[in-house]
Amino acid sequence: MKLGYYPGCSLKGGSREYKESVVAVCRKFDIHLVEVPDWNCCGATAAHNMNKELSLALPARILAQAESAGLDEIVVPCAACYNRLKVTQHEMAHQPELAEKVKAILGMEYKGSTSILNIIQLIEKYILPNLDDHYYRPFNYKAACYYGCLLVRPHSILQFDRAEDPQTMDEAIRKIGGTPVDWEFKVECCGAGMSVSRTDLVAKLTGKVVENALYRKAEVIIVACPMCHSNLDMRRPDVNKYLGVETTIPVLYITQAIGLAVGIDEKTLGLQRHFVPVHLPERNEIVDMPAELVTTQGKEE
Repeated sequence: MKLGYYPGCSLKGGSREYKESVVAVCRKFDIHLVEVPDWNCCGATAAHNMNKELSLALPARILAQAESAGLDEIVVPCAACYNRLKVTQHEMAHQPELAEKVKAILGMEYKGSTSILNIIQLIEKYILPNLDDHYYRPFNYKAACYYGCLLVRPHSILQFDRAEDPQTMDEAIRKIGGTPVDWEFKVECCGAGMSVSRTDLVAKLTGKVVENALYRKAEVIIVACPMCHSNLDMRRPDVNKYLGVETTIPVLYITQAIGLAVGIDEKTLGLQRHFVPVHLPERNEIVDMPAELVTTQGKEE
């Protein structure tokens, strides 16, 4: 099947390993990603603080380009990009006067008809129902599923999972044989774009996330956001300094965890690009899908 795909700036730059794992997992499940043509930056977490109309025009142009290319549904792996596209689509639909101003800036047709999926919705809709056809080995680790703030808020607009205790990523980890831990920081902010301007604040915020994951005996932190990964992984020296202890818990994208479970090799998934080394026990045996994990979808006639 073909599915529209908006990589955004991060997946083309500092989060290259995220793109590699997304593409590899989709390929494994026969999903052909069609990149939105001539896409631009979504404005990220800064544009809407500078200029309201421009902050909507940037994501609106992306959606208009997708519509023009006949892409009825697109996956947006970056949580920040997903948030900006969904919020823009909502505001354009509910504020007609503002929408007309933005359309004038665009100079192109915009309908707002494209369906937008975050990476977890893609997994839930297209990956998990077919997991038993590709299952290779269990991802047998205790995982702290970290959603961050932009994937679930504002709930009234995104309408994705529960704002305080989301479970969709946890369920995906269960499906591949892992054990999601019950912990307190799954939707707390990592500091996001302050990674450069206020590294001290990022170290404190992210340090509390790492600390709580370790307190709950997690062996790995699972994310679905390039900014969260960057702050948890690249900023680990600052986090360790804040905590006063060396922490080595690795941070994996949800697509990397699924990729390992369906037999994709570590290099293809980009694990070698992480700053915190990903040391997970090798499992060479091929196993049958555990009975409790086998999906019943399509089995009952």
